[in-house]
Amino acid sequence: MNETTQPKPTPEAKQDGGKLIFFEFIVLVAGMQSLTALSIDAMLPAFPDIGRDLNVSPANDVQLVIMVMFLGMALGQLLYGPLADSLGRRRPIMLGFVIYLSGSVVCLFSGTLTMLLLGRFLQGFGSAAFRIVTVAIIRDRFEGPTMARVMSFVMTIFILVPVVAPAIGQGVLWLAGWRAIFAMFLVNGLLLLLWFLMRMHETLPLEKRVPLSFTRSLNAAREVFRIRAALGYTLCIGLMFGPFMAYLSTAQQLFADVFDRGEELPVFFAILALSFGAASLTNASLVMKFGMYSLSLWSACTFTGVALLSWVALQTVLPEPPLWGFMACLMLTFFCQGLMFGNLNAMAMQPLGHIAGVGATMVGALSMLVSLPAAYVIAQAFDGTVLPLVTGYAVFGVAVVATMLWTKRGICRRPVTQASAGSSSVES
Repeated sequence: MNETTQPKPTPEAKQDGGKLIFFEFIVLVAGMQSLTALSIDAMLPAFPDIGRDLNVSPANDVQLVIMVMFLGMALGQLLYGPLADSLGRRRPIMLGFVIYLSGSVVCLFSGTLTMLLLGRFLQGFGSAAFRIVTVAIIRDRFEGPTMARVMSFVMTIFILVPVVAPAIGQGVLWLAGWRAIFAMFLVNGLLLLLWFLMRMHETLPLEKRVPLSFTRSLNAAREVFRIRAALGYTLCIGLMFGPFMAYLSTAQQLFADVFDRGEELPVFFAILALSFGAASLTNASLVMKFGMYSLSLWSACTFTGVALLSWVALQTVLPEPPLWGFMACLMLTFFCQGLMFGNLNAMAMQPLGHIAGVGATMVGALSMLVSLPAAYVIAQAFDGTVLPLVTGYAVFGVAVVATMLWTKRGICRRPVTQASAGSSSVES
């Protein structure tokens, strides 16, 4: 990269002492963010072995290995956001690594499902720091188009991880068993921690830090609940993500028990992950043409319609769907969800600009806490068929559409102020 194209960092970026070049920074940040996705998706092929070795009964309880990690992430976000603004960026990241690595050790040596779930909770709680604080580091170092460019590079790498993670987990499982997957997480975490400690210096100056305040976080939570746009679109994220989380938790059971293709799970999972990633990359051009709200609403109507038609077919003419039909429906559904995810986040954050940092933390935590009960109900209903997942997408798809319409109607009825006009212009 020559001098004319070298991205210009913000003044705060100089605190890195010039150690991190642009490419290295992207790879390190993407590696930390991707550790969460790897820790979730690489576990999927190991579910049967975990259930057998730990005597898990009923069999559906092994799904909690995924959901408990999401619970830890949801609660962890409430801690790391305020800590990052108060203590700087390095110490919360280091705390997150310590908790994540501790959880990996607990999982590695667990002899019961309870101990394994405790370790997974710690992994999720620790990894929340990678999701929250790394975005703040990017914001510290870069601004404007350069920041958008960095985020695009990071997200491209992040999207690729779910594509290959189950295959990595499957390979480790074949070579050394399911506990070796947690050993891999431990080694990866240690290497990233050492890289972070040696190469990433503090990016938040002392004069820009704010005192740690429970009242400030509580006021931010009140703002999210008080502003209809923030609350409504946050609920939409949670309602939409619930069935997807249920899919993650039951993916191994779906392909192994329903279609008898368990060993090919990494291939099918990669295809579906690519459809989600393709939508995220395509959204940048589509949103400029159709607008965030319209694009999200039509996407929600599309995947809801697919789910409703599939539910009717399962109840009448096609009780046992072919694998290609199931894959086609999920690919279209995930593409629609990929289009919606970033737009819903942006619309939820639009009226929270005055509390952007802590507001993002609250939106992320609340949406995940909404999705967890939905995912648990859908996944626990698994009965050897695709019907519970299809029913979940139909029910919660209708809820997403209804919540979007309720949110938009409330915004349109507000008195037109400068703030509301800005919000409406972005959504349209």
